[in-house]
Amino acid sequence: MENQKEEGAVKRKLGLFDAIMLVMGSMIGSGIFIVSADIMRNLGSGYWLIVVWVITGVMTIAAAISYGELSAMFPKAGGQYTYLKEIFGKMMGFLYGWGMFTVIQTGTIAAVGVAFGKFTAYLIPTLNDAAPLFQSGGYKITWIQILAIVVILLLTYINTKGVEGGKLLQNIFTGSKIVALIGLIVLGFLLVKNNFWNENMGLGWKAFNNLKTDAAGNFLKSGWESISGLTIMGGIAAAMVGSVFSSVAWENVTFVSGEIENPKKNIVRAMVLGTSAVMILYLLVNFVYLNTLNRDGIAFATNDRVAVVASEQIFGTGIGTIIMAVLVMISTFGCINGLVLAGSRVFQTMAKDGMFFKAAIANNKNGVPEKSLWMQGIWAAVLCLSGQYGNLLDMISFVIVLFYMITVFGVIYLRIKQPNLERPYKTWLYPITPIVYLLIGAAFCGLLLMYKQQYTWPGLIIVVLGVPVYLFLNRKKAL
Repeated sequence: MENQKEEGAVKRKLGLFDAIMLVMGSMIGSGIFIVSADIMRNLGSGYWLIVVWVITGVMTIAAAISYGELSAMFPKAGGQYTYLKEIFGKMMGFLYGWGMFTVIQTGTIAAVGVAFGKFTAYLIPTLNDAAPLFQSGGYKITWIQILAIVVILLLTYINTKGVEGGKLLQNIFTGSKIVALIGLIVLGFLLVKNNFWNENMGLGWKAFNNLKTDAAGNFLKSGWESISGLTIMGGIAAAMVGSVFSSVAWENVTFVSGEIENPKKNIVRAMVLGTSAVMILYLLVNFVYLNTLNRDGIAFATNDRVAVVASEQIFGTGIGTIIMAVLVMISTFGCINGLVLAGSRVFQTMAKDGMFFKAAIANNKNGVPEKSLWMQGIWAAVLCLSGQYGNLLDMISFVIVLFYMITVFGVIYLRIKQPNLERPYKTWLYPITPIVYLLIGAAFCGLLLMYKQQYTWPGLIIVVLGVPVYLFLNRKKAL
């Protein structure tokens, strides 16, 4: 009874608005401020830049609408892990959880942490200029990576001290992100001195890429080449790695289902409203980039910080640009905080099912899964050292979409296998909505496997390695 009372008290603290803020806060991290540079390098046209973001928006909202049916059917803590376990069995649930711990959640935390370091380096140039702490061939450990690790471990420590005030902090962080984006959108059209919109859109549907680098790894501005046919398809898939990464983590709200008031209705509302709002903001921000910067300005922004370069054109190099960099740092800081909190709840749920380290089950005196938090934080810190931002993006995006596809397919599978199950919410425009997601997702994953194998296969192999781990754990259990 006491636990039920506590659970009810927590539920009353997280209403629809809080759930929407969690969705938007988890999505808006660093990607929108950075990845448009890589998209432009892959496709070289304003039209194609917008197409990539529109496709990503359709994918994201279609997935959120489909997930809504499952969230209403299984309003339990653990979210996507729970859905996969209930629909396809324990092994599939474990593989998702394994992938989440090894690549998805921890890798996202690491990538956003590295982005935080990049924007901090804008304010403290010595971070960029300092010699690497370690270098061997193309691999190096920089101060930016060390800063990312410090932030991840700091937020992990803060989360071990309890969740009091967590909702307020998350709402403040999310509010700051939204203010930053809206400010950039409005002022990007009002204050811009040189308008590049017509120049960027003048190329029409012609596509170009420019991925050539010099001996030091710097992109060559004179390397634009016209592309067509299947090469454009490959370019779209490669470009979408960044936009997809910028648009994930909305499902984090399902991880804390047990703490949201009226979860059967509010989770689906939060996912659909939150993802729709974020994708509209993302599209408008890219309109600003196309309005304030030419093609080279977007493609070759220093360290891919397109938002900072755009704000330099809007405000001039001064206080306005510094404010933008600080707001982006707040955005990434808040995103890491939400990811750290939500992910630890899934690993705790897995541990209760006997599919993760037993130590992750217990809460500390502050009522939070401290050991689960530290396991997640330490592994994310290790991933910060594993490679640069782009490498993490490629691996994470592929694996995330793969599991999104399996989960969305679960909606169709359950409709066929158990049509009489109670469904408090039914997917809008079923079966069109899930099929649209599955088709786009299949094309994305297939093209990525063809054109970026060096990063997709490692992520896939990590997930597949979960099979023998699962069999080993269950064998020990049987004995």
